[in-house]
Amino acid sequence: MAEFMTWTAHQLTAALATRQVSAAEVMQATLDQIAAENPSVNAIVSLRDGDALLAEARAADQQGPHGPLHGIPIAVKDLANVAGLPTSQGSPLFAGSVAAQSDMMVQRMQDAGAIVIGKTNTPEFGLGSHTFNPVAGATQNALMPGTSAGGSSGGAAVALARHMVCLADGSDMMGSLRNPAGWNGVYGMRPTWGRVPSEPLGDMFMHQLSTGGPMARCPRDVALLLDVQSGPDPRQPLGLPNDAFAGRIRADVKGRRIAWLADWGGAYPMEDGVQQAAEAAVGRFAQMGCTVEAVKPPFAADAIWEAWITLRSFAVAASLGPIYDQPELRDQLKPEAIWEVAQGRALTGQQIQRASALRSDWYRAAGALFETYDAFVLPTAQCWPFPIDWHWPKHIGGVAMDTYHRWMEIVVPVSLIGLPCLAVPIDGPRPMGLQIAGPRGADLSVLQLGQAWEEARA
Repeated sequence: MAEFMTWTAHQLTAALATRQVSAAEVMQATLDQIAAENPSVNAIVSLRDGDALLAEARAADQQGPHGPLHGIPIAVKDLANVAGLPTSQGSPLFAGSVAAQSDMMVQRMQDAGAIVIGKTNTPEFGLGSHTFNPVAGATQNALMPGTSAGGSSGGAAVALARHMVCLADGSDMMGSLRNPAGWNGVYGMRPTWGRVPSEPLGDMFMHQLSTGGPMARCPRDVALLLDVQSGPDPRQPLGLPNDAFAGRIRADVKGRRIAWLADWGGAYPMEDGVQQAAEAAVGRFAQMGCTVEAVKPPFAADAIWEAWITLRSFAVAASLGPIYDQPELRDQLKPEAIWEVAQGRALTGQQIQRASALRSDWYRAAGALFETYDAFVLPTAQCWPFPIDWHWPKHIGGVAMDTYHRWMEIVVPVSLIGLPCLAVPIDGPRPMGLQIAGPRGADLSVLQLGQAWEEARA
C-alpha cells in the first residue's frame, strides 16, 4: 500500500495542491487498495472502470488545484444519486437503475474536486443497522472478520477503515453514521438537522429525522467534508449556514462539562462488557480537562421511543408507500420494510400529534440539560458487532428486542430532536464507540471535543 493512502485527507489534499503527489498516482493507489481489500469485506459496490477513473484523475492534474477536495477519490453511499452510476438502494427493484443527475450533497463534493469512484454498500433502503442486501450482499466488519459492519453507512465505514478512501459520505436516521463508525474504528458525524440539506423534493417540513453527513478517520477530516456538504439551499426551509468548521476545530476544551448517560438509567439493555468499556473510555474526558458527571436520565426512555417509532414509521410509510401500494413490488421488499410501512399506514392523526408533542417535550428537557452541560455522552451501540449472517440481534442482555431496530434504541435521543453528534472510537476488547452530542447548532463544539479526544487518544 502506498504510504499516502494512510494519510489524512488534509495531508493528501495539501500534497495534491503542491503536486507532491498527482491525482493519477492517488487514483492508481486507490484502485490497487480496493483490489486488495474489497473482495474480503465488500464495502465498495458499482466501482467505475479503472481506465476511466485514471483518465479523470489525469485531467484533474492538468487542470490544477480546483476546490478543497481536488483529486480526492470518494465513494458515495448507495442511497444517493451520482450521475451515470446505478442507485440500487440495496433493492432488487432498483438494481441497475442509473441516475440522470447527482444529488445536491454529491454534486457539492464533485464541485469541490472529488472524483467519485463508485458506491458504498448499504442495507435495503437504508433500513436497519446491519449492511446486507440481496443486490450486493453483506459488508464485513473491518476489524472483526465474520461480524456485521453496522449500518446503514456500513460500506462507507469499512472503506475508510481499510484505507480504500480517506473520506466518505453517509446518512443517519437511526445511528447510520454513528453505529458503523463505532464498530469500525472511525469517526462519523450526524450534523444538526438542516445543516446538510436533502433533495428539494416532496414534503420538506414534516419528516425531520434523517440527514446526510461525513465520515473520516479523524475529526479534522470530518469537519473538512462537512464544510463541503453543508450550507443552505434556497429551495428548502429550515436550513443552517455553512460555518466553516475545519479551520476552528482545535480548541482548549478544559472546563467543559460532560454528562455521562450510560444505559439511560437501565432503560437500554446492554450486552456484557459494552457499558464497562464505554465507561472506562469516558475517563479520557477528565484527562482532557473536562468535568465528567454521571447523570440521571433527563427524560423517560419509553416516551422517546414512542415518539420515535411513531414518527419513523410515519416517515418510512411516506417514502416507501408508492412501492407498498403495488402488490407485485411490495413482495420484493424485505419483511422489515413491509412491517414498518404497515405500522405507519395504521397511525391516526392523534397518534402523530402525540408523538410530535413528546418530541417537543424531550427537546425542552434536553435544553434544560444543556444549561448545565456542554455535551452528553452515550455508547454508539448496545451490543458488540454480531455475526454477519444474523439479520439483527433478537436479544440483548437477556431482553427480547421487539422490533428489528430496537437494539439500536440508544441512538434515538439524538436522532429524534436533530442534535449534532460525533461518534468517536474507543479502545476496548471489541470495536465500540461513544456518541458525543451537543445542543442544536453546536456542531463546532462537538467537533472540538472530538478533536481533543483524538489528540488525547494518540
